[in-house]
Amino acid sequence: MSLRPLDRLRKTIGFRLTLWYSAIFILSALAMVILAYFFLASSLRQKDHEMILSRLQEYQAQYRTGGIRAIRQELASEKYAGKPNYFFVRLASPANGTLFLNIPDQWADFDLKPLESGAIQEKAWIHLRAKDDENVLEITTAKLPDGSSLQVGKTTENREDLLETFRGVFASVTLIVIVLGVIGGQFLAVRALRPIRQLILTVRAIADTGKIAARMPVGQTRDELDELARLFNQMLEKIDALITGMKETLDNVAHDLRTPMTRLRGVAEMALQGEGPMETYREALADCLEESERVLRMMNTLMDISEAETGTMQLTLEPVNLPDLMDKVIDLYRYVAEEKHITLKTAYPRELHLAVDRDRLSQALGNLLDNALKYSPPGGNVELEASERPGQVIILVRDSGPGISPEDLPKIWDRLYRGDKSRSQRGMGLGLSLVKAIIGAHQGYVEASSLPDAGSVFAVYLPKQLQ
Repeated sequence: MSLRPLDRLRKTIGFRLTLWYSAIFILSALAMVILAYFFLASSLRQKDHEMILSRLQEYQAQYRTGGIRAIRQELASEKYAGKPNYFFVRLASPANGTLFLNIPDQWADFDLKPLESGAIQEKAWIHLRAKDDENVLEITTAKLPDGSSLQVGKTTENREDLLETFRGVFASVTLIVIVLGVIGGQFLAVRALRPIRQLILTVRAIADTGKIAARMPVGQTRDELDELARLFNQMLEKIDALITGMKETLDNVAHDLRTPMTRLRGVAEMALQGEGPMETYREALADCLEESERVLRMMNTLMDISEAETGTMQLTLEPVNLPDLMDKVIDLYRYVAEEKHITLKTAYPRELHLAVDRDRLSQALGNLLDNALKYSPPGGNVELEASERPGQVIILVRDSGPGISPEDLPKIWDRLYRGDKSRSQRGMGLGLSLVKAIIGAHQGYVEASSLPDAGSVFAVYLPKQLQ
């Protein structure tokens, strides 16, 4: 018979949890029973010692009043009254010779010679073992005024009988505890691993179907396993959103690449089919280069966004005076603004230093300014502001364009997303995605606020020193 199933069972977490739960429960229960046993044994021993000492004091008081005769009469009266004779009584001379001895009949198996041969010590406990090695006679001694010694003792037979009964009960309880420990351990292991099994089933369903619509059920206990289930569902939702976003991005890329590729192919075919002058071929090649440059620019922008979002974008940080950098960006777009009769307004101090990548930040601000000029109507205004607060620099770009609808506002940072109003404008839909990626690479963030027909405001927040 193969032992592989047993080996697999032994390596499972459920088996180990059952083993640990059972071991802890059984050992804890056994420890409590053992402590109870020792407490009972100690209590019984203390009770026997108290009885012996009490009877010793009684006989000692009788000896003082009536001598050995009083002790004899007391023992005789107890026997006549039918009281059980449990106590050993011995009166010894100063030389340890036996003057009087009272031994119940059931104690005939004890050898009393060690009492006569040993030295007498007051208040010391003497233990005499019976010949059958089952019972022990416990004896204590008190000195009398005349120099003799009075010894009183009691056998441990009753105490051992009670403890033996307890040990029998203990053996039976141990078997029950082991069974309950295994059953309880199995129950707790199954209950504790139920969310893990549900997680396995959920992952298996996703792996088998290729769909991530499955979700783990979340309990109401709000413990660590429920938190794991909740976080796992959140992870699935984010993965689903990422996959959906990737699909939409690929669809948009395919859509946006189709136009330049179709145009490029059409121009090339027309050039090949015609037999016009050389100037016609030059124009066809120029158009092909323009379209290929647009495709290449789109690919490079997508690569830049991916590098920034994954943290692999290489930044060359250096101290920069932000107003000088913003002036250069404005100069690049001043001709576009004049052509559309748009007024460029600025409001920032002449000294505002921070550590950034000069080229990347210029690229991000250029995209924001280009976006503002593109959607502002002729005769409109575009404002650029910069200010400083503790540990942070804020850049604002305001335009007087048509604004952004509340439905489109959360999506403007998505790659290749273009709202309905922006479809009429030429562009790739990557500018704001690149801005967000570059600012994020600088450990900052960007926000947008807008109302339809009321313009838009883009706010860039940059730390003065990168961590």
